[in-house]
Amino acid sequence: MSASERQGRVLRIGAGASYAGDRVEPATELAKHAQLDYLVYETLAERTIALAQLERLKNPDGGYNELLADRFYGALPYCRQQGTRIVTNMGAANPRGAAKRTVEIIRELKVGPMKVAAVLGDDVLDYCLAHRDTLKLMENGKPLSSLEGKIVSANAYLGADVMVDALARGADIVLTGRVGDCSLFLAPMIHEFGWAMDDWDIIGKGQVGADMVECGANVSGGFFADPGYKDVPDLGNLGYPYLEVASDGTIVVTKVPGTGGLINRATCTEQMIYEIHDPANYITPDVVVDFTDVTLEEVGKDRVMMKGGRGKPRPEQLKVSVGILEGWIGEAMITYAGLGCLNRAKLAEEVVRKRLQIGGVNLQELRVDYLGMNALHGDASLPRQGEPYEVCLRFAGRARERRDAIKLANEVETLVGKGPASSSIPTKNVREVLAIYSVLIPRSAIRHEVVMEVA
Repeated sequence: MSASERQGRVLRIGAGASYAGDRVEPATELAKHAQLDYLVYETLAERTIALAQLERLKNPDGGYNELLADRFYGALPYCRQQGTRIVTNMGAANPRGAAKRTVEIIRELKVGPMKVAAVLGDDVLDYCLAHRDTLKLMENGKPLSSLEGKIVSANAYLGADVMVDALARGADIVLTGRVGDCSLFLAPMIHEFGWAMDDWDIIGKGQVGADMVECGANVSGGFFADPGYKDVPDLGNLGYPYLEVASDGTIVVTKVPGTGGLINRATCTEQMIYEIHDPANYITPDVVVDFTDVTLEEVGKDRVMMKGGRGKPRPEQLKVSVGILEGWIGEAMITYAGLGCLNRAKLAEEVVRKRLQIGGVNLQELRVDYLGMNALHGDASLPRQGEPYEVCLRFAGRARERRDAIKLANEVETLVGKGPASSSIPTKNVREVLAIYSVLIPRSAIRHEVVMEVA
C-alpha cells in the first residue's frame, strides 16, 4: 500500500472481549456486521495468566483461554469472508498450544489457508527466579525473595512491536501471552499506517483510542447504567465497540447500529479516566501518554470522535506480574431469617469465634460480614433503620495451611444443630490463594519469538 493510500484510509478495529470469560456472541456480531479490518480479543487480567500457568502445570496442552474455540467457531467464517485479521492474547500461558488448536478449528471450518502466529517471550519466570534478590516489589520496595510461598508465574507486559512483527510476516491470526492491553489495538495501527515506533505523539494518539476500547463494552454502556440518572437502552443486548482510525491519529469510537447500549461523551469520559494514575504520564509498554489535551466530541448517534493526546519515550523497563501461592482461604455463609434474625446471627459469630479459639485454628486474617448491612463499607455503613427480616452471615479466613481453612468452613457448617435456631443450610468452600505482585525488569531481558503455523 502506498503512502497516499495509507493516509486516506480509515482502519476499523473491533473489541471482541475484555476479559477471559467475556460474552462470545457480541464479537461474532462485530465480525458479521462491522466490516472490520481487525478483531481484537483482550482476555487477560492481572491474575488470569497466573491461573493459566497453574492450568498448564496440570495439562501441558492447556493454559490458553478456555473460550478460544467458542469464539473462533463463531467469528472465523465472517472474518475470513471479510478479510478481517485477529489479534488476541487468548494464548495466555500457552500461545503455541492456542495456535495449534486454532489451526485445527480453521481446518474443521474449511476457511483456510490462513497463517497463525504464536508470539512468545513474555514468560520471564526463569529470569525473575535468577534475580529474585535484586528485583524489587513495586508494592513495598522489598526484594522478590522476601515473599513466602511458591512463585508459579512471571509474565512481562510486552508491547505492540512483537505483534507488528507477526503482522508483517503475514499472520491472519496473532496469538500472544501477556502483552499490554492497549498494545493489542495499537499494533494494527502501527502496521497498517507505517507509524514509526518512536514517533511518540502519533503512538500516544493511537494509545488514547486503544484505551477507549480495551475494556470492551464499558465504553458502550457496560458498568455505566444507573436507572433514572444514567439510563442505558437495551443493556441486555449490549453492543461491543469498534474504532475507526485515521492515519493522523483522529479516532471515532462507535458500535453496530441496532445493538443495545450507547456511546456518548459521558461513557467515553468515564472510560478514559478509568485506571489512569497520572493523566499526564500514563505508562505503557509502548509510550508514556499525556491525556490532558484530549477532546471528545459527539459526531453522530453512538459516535464519539477523539482528538489529541501526546506521547513521551517508552520506558526502558517492563512491568512483570508475578504469581505466588500464598496459603488458603476458607469461606462459608449461613442465613438467618425472621424476627430476631440479627441477634441470632451475632450469636452465631460468637460461637464460631469461640470454636476457632478452642480448636487452635491458626488464621492470619478473619473477616465476618453481615451481607446487606456492612459487607462493602464496614463501619462506614449507614445505621440500620429497624431490624432486618433476614441477614446472611459470611465468614472468610486466610490461613497458611489448608487444614486451618477447612476447620473454619466446617465450624460454620456445624452451626446447623449446634448454633442458633432457624438458619439456612450453610454453603462453604476452600481455595488456594494466588497472589499477584509486580516487579520491573529491563526491556533488554526480553527475547521474543514469532512461531508461524499454516492452516
